[in-house]
Amino acid sequence: MIDEPIPVEAPGGFAPAFALGSTDAAGMLALVGDETPLATVARPPQTPPALEGEATGAQVAGPFTPAPFASVFLTLSGEWEGSVRVLRSSDGGASQFPLTLGGAGWARFTANACEPVWSESEAGAALYLELAPTSGTIAYRLAQ
Repeated sequence: MIDEPIPVEAPGGFAPAFALGSTDAAGMLALVGDETPLATVARPPQTPPALEGEATGAQVAGPFTPAPFASVFLTLSGEWEGSVRVLRSSDGGASQFPLTLGGAGWARFTANACEPVWSESEAGAALYLELAPTSGTIAYRLAQ
């Protein structure tokens, strides 16, 4: 609510005014203010289908193009030895780079895991999994 009058300084001597409001419990107009904030709903981002499968030999799986600003989770399971790295590409997969954090390797695994590995903010960037089992089968799932 406006507590003090606002002077009108327009050549015509008037200024159009408008206010936002919503319906209150009685079905009446309630102006937006400190006591009656504008009702909003947070909607989760549209997320892509998960990238999932199994690997018994070296391969690169992907792409997985994440929805922006939502955590990407990697789940690794099975009886296996070897390594898995999350790679990122911003050029359609032509070049793929391992994730780093503070200049050090990030998102490299040698055992089963279930954890957030990345949050993307660049539209069109994609993630890949570099799977290198030396024995056994790695079951993998990259999802949001």
